[in-house]
This record gives sequence, C-alpha cells and structure tokens, in this order.
Amino acid sequence: MSLQELPERLNAAAILVDSHLAEGRANKPAILCGPRAVTYRDLHESVNRFGNALVGLGVRMEERVAILLPDSPECAFAFFGAMKIGAVAIPINTLLVAKDYEYLLNDSRARVLVVDPAHVPVIAEIRSSLKFLKHVLVVGEACEGCLAWDRVVGEASPFLEPADTSKDDAAFWLYSSGTTGFPKGTIHLHHDMIVQADLYAKQILDLRESDVSFSVAKLFFAYGLGNGLYFPLRTGGTTVLLSGRPQPDKAFEVIDTYGATVFYSVPTSDAALLHAAEKAGRTSLGKVRMCVYAGETLPKPIYEKWLARFNVEILDGIGSTEILHIYISNRPGRSRPGSTGQLVPGYEARIVDDSGAEVPVGEVGTLLIKGESIGTGYWNKHEQTKSTFRGEWINTHDKFRVDADGFYWYAGRTDDMIKVSGQAVWPTDVEGILQAHPAVLESGVVGMADENGLLKPCAFVVLKDGCQPSKELEHELQEFVKTRTTPHKYPRRVVFTDALPKTATGKIQRYKLSEVAAVMVRLHTR
Repeated sequence: MSLQELPERLNAAAILVDSHLAEGRANKPAILCGPRAVTYRDLHESVNRFGNALVGLGVRMEERVAILLPDSPECAFAFFGAMKIGAVAIPINTLLVAKDYEYLLNDSRARVLVVDPAHVPVIAEIRSSLKFLKHVLVVGEACEGCLAWDRVVGEASPFLEPADTSKDDAAFWLYSSGTTGFPKGTIHLHHDMIVQADLYAKQILDLRESDVSFSVAKLFFAYGLGNGLYFPLRTGGTTVLLSGRPQPDKAFEVIDTYGATVFYSVPTSDAALLHAAEKAGRTSLGKVRMCVYAGETLPKPIYEKWLARFNVEILDGIGSTEILHIYISNRPGRSRPGSTGQLVPGYEARIVDDSGAEVPVGEVGTLLIKGESIGTGYWNKHEQTKSTFRGEWINTHDKFRVDADGFYWYAGRTDDMIKVSGQAVWPTDVEGILQAHPAVLESGVVGMADENGLLKPCAFVVLKDGCQPSKELEHELQEFVKTRTTPHKYPRRVVFTDALPKTATGKIQRYKLSEVAAVMVRLHTR
C-alpha cells in the first residue's frame, strides 16, 4: 500500500496489532520466545494493557517512552502500547554504558523508561541526573524507586481504543548506531512502518503469513525492528525473538527448534556462522527458504561459500536508520554477488558529485534516496538535519556507483575513502579480497600515515580459529591482495586483532580503527 492509499487518520498499532483479530488470527502465534508462545490475541490484550498503564502514569500524546529491554514479548507490548495512545516509543540499545543512557534519556526527555532487571543498577547509577524521567517500570520484581510491570501492566484493562493519530504523527524514534560519533534520534511517523513493509517485505521478500522469521539483528535498531517485529506482523506471520546474544550455536538452535523460514543476519554473524558450520560439518539451514543480509556489503566469497554449503542464497541490501529499512536490494534468483542490488520499488536514487550534479553510469558518487519511509529529521539536531535531509531526498553519505543494468555497488562512507598516490582506495574493495583468504574471518581497512605522512592502506585482520598471526602470514595477505587488484590498494601494514569495533548492527566503526592507527604512528615516531 502506498502512502497516498493510506487513510489520513491512522494509528500503526491498530494496523499491525489490532487488525489480526478481525482477520481470524486470534489464536495464531505472533511471537515465539524461549518457551513462550504469544498469540495475536495475547499481543492485542498486552499492548492494550501497557497503553492503559501509561495513561494511568499520566503519559500524554507525543511524550516519549523509552524501552531498554532485550528482544522479548514485553518489548513488543511496550513499543506498540506507547504508540497506540499517541505517545512516542524509543527502543534503546541494550549494549551501552551509563553515560550513554544518561545522554539518550535526557536528549529524548523520556517520561517513562521500561527496563529489564539487568539494567536496573546502571539506571540507578544515573537516576539523579535524569532530568525528565518520571517513572521506571521494571519487567521483573519491583525495586526501590521503580514500578513492577506485573502490577502496573498486569492490573490494567485489556481494552483500549487507539488514539486518533494521523498517518503523519510521530510514532517512534530510533537512535543511529553511531558509526561516526554520538547517536542522533531519527523521528519516524505512523505511516513509515506500513510503507516500508509493503515495499520491501511484501514485494522483494514475498513475506507470507506462513513464514516464521528470525533475526539476529536486535529490535533496538532499524534493521532488526523490521525483521523481527513489524514485517511479520504486517503479513500475519510469526516472529522468533532471541533475548540473548546470537552466537552461532544459539542461532542454529533457534533455526532448528522453531522451523524458521526467513533468516536475517548481519556482517558479524554470516562469517561466524559459516566458520562454525565448517567446523561442525553442518550443511543445512532446515526450513529456511531465504536469507537476508544488511549492515555492510556482503563479500562475494561469503555469498558463494554460503550458497555452496547451505544451498540458500543471501539477499544483500542496504538500509539506514533514517530511511527505516532496506531501499536497495538483490532479488531472489537474480542476485549479483558483490553488489548491493537494485532499487526497491517505491524508492528513487541519484548518484551525485560534490557539486550535486549526477555522475555518469559507472562512476562513484554520493547516493541520494527519495522515498516515503524516510524520517522527518533528527531530534534537536538542526545542522545535522540540514546536512542529511534535503527536502524529498536524503543524503545517505554513502558512496556508490550504478552499472548499466541498474545494480548498485557500494564504495564506502564519504569519509572512508583513502587517497593513495592520487588514486582512490575504498576499504570495502580490499576487505572483499581479504575475505577470500582461507585464514581470514573478517577485516577492516583504514588509512595509516607512512614515514612521510602519506596515507596508505592498513588492514586490521581477525583470523579464523586455528590460524596464528605471523610475519609470514602478513606478507602472504599483502601478496594475496596485490595479485588480485591494482598494486596501490594492497595493505602496507597488517595488524592482527581479536575483534573489530562495531556498531550494534554489525557495521565496522572504521573511525575507531583510524584512531588506533594514529596511535600506532605516534608511538612509532617517538
């Protein structure tokens, strides 16, 4: 359904939650989580109870409700319950530290925080600094200064009419995952989830009522929120939520136990899952009919190894917090390995140079996107909003080229490019080559100054189990790249590391690697 076809008065919770009862799905599982099976009727009543609980706490339309929970049914209840009364839901990253939560809660001016017991001590540490927070609601036993979910929500009425919101009212905020600095709150409207699900989940994935979806990406960021919540709810399907970390063994266990048919992954997961499957001799993904990947460009070697091992292709695509989900994607049966795919119907793209003029086919430029799921801007970030949101268009700050067949090829972030001997080197090109080496699990490439102060590629490399760092392996990796691309792209330095710094979505935080590289240069020149 296009934006123009949606009614002017619209509440997303009414469409994504309430509608299923009238459509005969009351007893069908909507959410599976551990031993719990939440039917669509359970979901409807629990969303209503939470909404009524918020009203009882004095929460009004447009006021913010922060949700600091692991992936769980309560996370869904809180998310839709808040927007059903016209309040604004804000899922928050569960992997942050106290100072981050202090910033996010004060920046959003959240009136209510829903939190799990594990995070109560962290919130208690900063409670006196939270200037706008009135209530802390714990999904567990009550503690000093907190309210217990079971009492406040459990005693609330299961009947609730949706607030009279428009399709253009604010429904939820998502804070960016912070690849280049502190997160910014993107404001999304009630129509955004409906538009995104109809354009991508229905048209590209052909997501069905019979599908069981499982996402290793968590609900607190845009990619996971679509995968694990509003996509399956839009299509009347079932979602599987994993509260803990999606380690390879646990991810395979979930796929097997619940019979997942659609599996969504991120950069960190695919390499780790392949490595685990290679060691265990696993060659099946059970009932999975489709794998989806986003976060960073899927290296061609991983695509090919995955397809050969599991006989299920991975659909690579790109999305963003600002655009809500994927807007360029490969198609089932028509993937072009190494590319990000073609435009999702309903979105338009331009690739421009620094002056704003469109570049010829095949040349790298900055990608601009137009579409109806784009947020309205960043909360309280006027200059950054102007830099990114350009009328109907949004500046993704990503570098791309498009070929004659309409396939888009990712080159990196606008600030990732390294100039070597006057020639451009995009980190993803070098990382893709390194990924093909049998010893490499993953890598991150940044510029490092040489003895003359000139930038040269430096590769931070995580090795597979059983592979040991050595000077010989460093030289081998350098030659491996040098013989597979133009010589100026090979890494002049290879740094072996146990892990790469990443966002919650699995994107490499290259700015942190650049900081490490700068420190290494300073230490070397002392």
